[in-house]
Amino acid sequence: MRSTLLLLTPLLLLAGCVNESASYTIDGSDHALTVVVTQDYFWSKQVGLRVIASRLPDCQRQFDLGKTPLADLNVELFSTGEEAFLLRSGNEMWQLETRDCSQLPEPSDNVQAQPIGVFHMDAKKKFVFEPAEGSVAASR
Repeated sequence: MRSTLLLLTPLLLLAGCVNESASYTIDGSDHALTVVVTQDYFWSKQVGLRVIASRLPDCQRQFDLGKTPLADLNVELFSTGEEAFLLRSGNEMWQLETRDCSQLPEPSDNVQAQPIGVFHMDAKKKFVFEPAEGSVAASR
């Protein structure tokens, strides 16, 4: 009995963890931005954020964006030009481009950005991408 409990303990500790991803497809499934959220322990109030920029077959790269609070997990996505994107979570911002899948310097305060949508947890605790009203992503 004890050996069974010892074997199940690690599984029980991981049972409530978040390990989700959602994608925004740009021009079909070969060109996309995928945001991945991971929670190391179920009691952790922070999740790790990563984004995968891909434009196959030319490039695919993963970027670690650090940690953000799970309680208000919203990652907004904006377009800042052709194949250039801005992600914002709280006060943090990251700029990526998919021409060669690279991370750009933090944008200036006067950057022109069009909203595309937001990555967030839905009512069923599933991580999803929701297009912004009136955006190009909403018309697809």
